[in-house]
Formats: sequence, C-alpha cells, structure tokens
Amino acid sequence: MTLTMTNLTTLATPPQLPIAAPAFTLSLIEARVLGTLMEKARTVPDSYPLTLNSLLLGCNQKSSREPLMELSEADVAGALNTLKAANLVRESSGSRTTRFEHNFQRGIGVPEQSAVLLGLLMLRGPQTAGELRLNSERWYKFADISSVEGFLDELQDRSSEKGGPLVTKLARASGAREQRWAHLLCGPVDATQIGASRSTDGTSGNTAERLERLEAEVAQLHETVQKLCSELGLSPAGQT
Repeated sequence: MTLTMTNLTTLATPPQLPIAAPAFTLSLIEARVLGTLMEKARTVPDSYPLTLNSLLLGCNQKSSREPLMELSEADVAGALNTLKAANLVRESSGSRTTRFEHNFQRGIGVPEQSAVLLGLLMLRGPQTAGELRLNSERWYKFADISSVEGFLDELQDRSSEKGGPLVTKLARASGAREQRWAHLLCGPVDATQIGASRSTDGTSGNTAERLERLEAEVAQLHETVQKLCSELGLSPAGQT
C-alpha cells in the first residue's frame, strides 16, 4: 500500500474509537520522520545525525515500512519544524550541512526498550510481540518475548499523569494466532483500517520484509548454535 499526500489527509484522522490516546497527537508524516530518525540512530550510527536528504530517503524506503509513503522534501521539512517545536527533534551543530536527531526518549519520557517498540510500530504498523522482538534485533536485543510483552503492558497501562497509554492491543484478527499491538501516537486506532495489506496470519505481505525477517531469524539461530557449541566444547558445523 503506497500513500500519497492525497490520501494521507484522510488517513490522518481515523474514526474515533473508545481507546485512550496520549495528550499530544502526531500526524502520519511526523510519525514516519520521527521513527526513521530513531531507526537510523541505531542501525547506521556512523551516518547519524541525518541530513534532510538522507532522512527523506529513509522515510520513503520500500522495505521495513508500512504503509509505504512518497513524501516530498517539503513534507519532511514541515514535519521536522513541528517535531522541533515539540522538543522531539533537534538540529545538530558542528556540521556545514544541517543535520537532525531525535529526542524521543526524553521528549516522551520512556526508557530505551519502550522507545524501540514505539519506533518499530511507527515504521512497520501493528505487530505481534513475536514480530516486534524479531524486528528489533538491529535496534535492541530483548531477552525473550515475555520481556517485549512486559514493556508493551507498561506502555498500555501508562497513567494519565504521564500522558496516558501509548499502545493498545488489537482484537485478534480472523485466522491469526496472536494479537497485534498498535501505537497511539497518531491518535485513536481504527482496527478496521489498519494493515489491509497484511495476510491473515499477521505477517506482512511484503516480500522484502519477509526475507528480512527470515534473515534475522537465521542469524539468531546461528548465534544460539555458536553459544551452545562453545559451552559444550564442540566445533560448529562446517568447522574442523
């Protein structure tokens, strides 16, 4: 699903449902810009903070994004201005070219683990706890799914004094084994309008994302085998 500015306006104001939202509300574009800065800070630290052009490319990339967007430089610049005013983004000094970095954890008041989960939900849409753990491998390594669920529960039970819940657990989709989680940073969630391009088992229909997920899983399994072989004093398969 690719969004243009024509239909972004419609999707930015979903029907109101009885789900609490945080005291502030991001637009879809602001959430994409903020999520991209959070992602690149962890996955390509040598290129971070980002220039406007690098940020634009990250927002419009075709992998690890749901929904896909085709934003212009003006769209991203406008979102940056709003996010800077909200103290969620800062301009980086000491460079000839203006660069931008996020201030999400301090601006929202959440720990790193919670910020990682919110960033992934902003970029990839609703996901199960298992998908979030797998997709977070390059951002932060959670010990297990229970750890992911613990931070999600904290975000869902966030008190009104702190701004209210930042995520919600969606009703189980037909044919799905697990429930998905969605963020509330863009306001109340209309579950009927989310993830229309996803298959009924809760996985993405995007081939690139499926391959990326499988590669991450294989890498994790390889790491586990290496640790077991080391503990048992054995040589990993393929080595003498």
